[in-house]
Amino acid sequence: MSSLALYRRYRPESFAEVIGQEHVTDPLQQALRNNRVNHAYLFSGPRGCGKTTSARILARCLNCEQGPTPTPCGECQSCRDLARNGPGSIDVIEIDAASHGGVDDARDLREKAFFGPASSRYKIYIIDEAHMVTSAGFNALLKVVEEPPEHLKFIFATTEPEKVIGTVRSRTHHYPFRLVPPGTLREYLAEVCGKENSPVEDGVLPLVVRAGAGSVRDSMSVMDQLLAGAGDDGVTYAMATSLLGYTDGSLLDLIVDAFAAGDGAAAFEVVDRVIEGGNDPRRFVADLLERLRDLVILAAVPDAREKGLIDAPADVVERMQAQASVFGAAELSRAADLVNEGLTEMRGATSPRLQVELICARVLLPAAFDDERSLQARLDRLERGASFATTGPGPAMGYVPG
Repeated sequence: MSSLALYRRYRPESFAEVIGQEHVTDPLQQALRNNRVNHAYLFSGPRGCGKTTSARILARCLNCEQGPTPTPCGECQSCRDLARNGPGSIDVIEIDAASHGGVDDARDLREKAFFGPASSRYKIYIIDEAHMVTSAGFNALLKVVEEPPEHLKFIFATTEPEKVIGTVRSRTHHYPFRLVPPGTLREYLAEVCGKENSPVEDGVLPLVVRAGAGSVRDSMSVMDQLLAGAGDDGVTYAMATSLLGYTDGSLLDLIVDAFAAGDGAAAFEVVDRVIEGGNDPRRFVADLLERLRDLVILAAVPDAREKGLIDAPADVVERMQAQASVFGAAELSRAADLVNEGLTEMRGATSPRLQVELICARVLLPAAFDDERSLQARLDRLERGASFATTGPGPAMGYVPG
C-alpha cells in the first residue's frame, strides 16, 4: 500500500477526471481544441476544489507532444514528467506566493521568464496562493503578464481573487471554481473506497462529505484517516461518528422522539448521555439542527431523497419520514428556529450543558410562550391528539404556568 496521502494517490491527471467543475473544465477543453489558449489564467475558488490540480493538467495539455490538446497522451516525455507521480518538468515552474511574493521574487521571475523553454513547447508558471503576492510584486510582473513572449504562459491560483490587483486580473481569463456538490462527492468517495478494497458502512460517506464541506481534498483527507484506522470489517458508522465528533444518529432519534412526545424526562436523559459521553454540546446542537432541517424538508417534500435534497441512507430517511409525520409543520418549524437561536447563543457560553437543557425546555414548552408560532405548535399537538395541558400538571414537565 502506498504511503502517499489518498488525495495525492487519486489526484486527477486529465480534465475528464476532475469532478464537480465542468463549468471550468469544459470551456478549457474547448479552448484547447480550438487552439485559442490565453497567455494568462486566473483560477479562483475555495480550498481543495482543484485549482492547482487543474493548472497542472492545463500545463500537461499545453506541453503534450500531441498538443495543445484537451486529452494529454500520457506517453510523451512531457506527459510522463507531469504525471501524478512524475519528477516534474523544468519548463513548468510552480511558485508558492506565500513565501515568494515580494518584489525581488517578481523581478527574478521576470528576468528568467524571457528565456525559452528547455525541452517543451511552453514555459509555464503556476503561481499558487496568488493573493499573497504584494502590490509591488504584481506591478513588477505587470509588463511580462501583459505582453509575454510567445513561449510563456501564466496560471494564477488563489482563494481570494479580489486581492489580485485589477491590472493583472484584467489580463487573465478568470475561471471561478466552486465547492463540489454533496452527491457528486459521495459518489466519488464511494468509487475511491471501492478501489481501496475497503468496505464502508451506510451512513459513513454522508458524514465524510459533511466534514469535507464541499472540498475534495478535505473530504479525501478525512476518508484517508478513517481508512487508516479501519479494522477487518472496514469503516463502521460508530467509528466514523466517534472519530469525526458527530452525534450518533440513535441519540438524535431519541431526542426528536422526546420532542414529539413532549417527554421532558427522555429529552434531559439524552442531554445527560451526551455530556457524560464526552461529546461536544455545541456539536450536538448543530447536529440536532441538521436533523430538524431534514425533517422540515421531508415534511414538505416526501421524496426529498430521490430529488437529492437530503443526503442519507434509505433506512435513515425512512426513520426520519416517520418522525416528520408525527410533528405538525408549525411545531417542527418552531423547534428548528429555537435550536438555531440556541446554537447562536452557545458561542462563548460558560455552561454549555445548561444552554442545551434550556433549548430543550423551550422546545418542550410551547405553552410557556404566547407568540404566534408557539400557539400554532400547541394547535399542532392538539390536532394530532396529544394531551398537552396548558395548566395543571403535564405528563412530562410538571406544572406549566400560563
